[in-house]
Amino acid sequence: ILLDKDGKRKHTRPTFSGQQIFALEKTFEQTKYLAGPERARLAYSLGMTESQVKVWFQNRRTKWRKKHAAEMATAKKKQDSETERLKGASENEEEDDDYNKPLDPNSDDEKITQLLKKHKPGGGGLLLHTPEGEASA
Repeated sequence: ILLDKDGKRKHTRPTFSGQQIFALEKTFEQTKYLAGPERARLAYSLGMTESQVKVWFQNRRTKWRKKHAAEMATAKKKQDSETERLKGASENEEEDDDYNKPLDPNSDDEKITQLLKKHKPGGGGLLLHTPEGEASA
């Protein structure tokens, strides 16, 4: 028995055996909450007090919630980035609509040049012929 500086009994942290922890974890996988009779049976079978089992489950649920919340946050970030990526791809597709439309044979070369510059930096290295018959890049 340990005493604190005032001579009162000091609570020590219980050390559970590997077998006890294994059984507690297995039970926790099946159910996150134990009712009174279940808790009493588990405590008796593991040689623990009901209070120890109760507190162990409380602590384990807290750990589980934190992990679950972190996993959910990671999944949400991944989903948000995928949504942004798809949104960006969708916006690019809208921009590409002009590029993918058949060209009007009556359109002027300036429109064609702008479309090519928009989608192929530097005009894509294509030569365009102006109405005067001069080549331009």
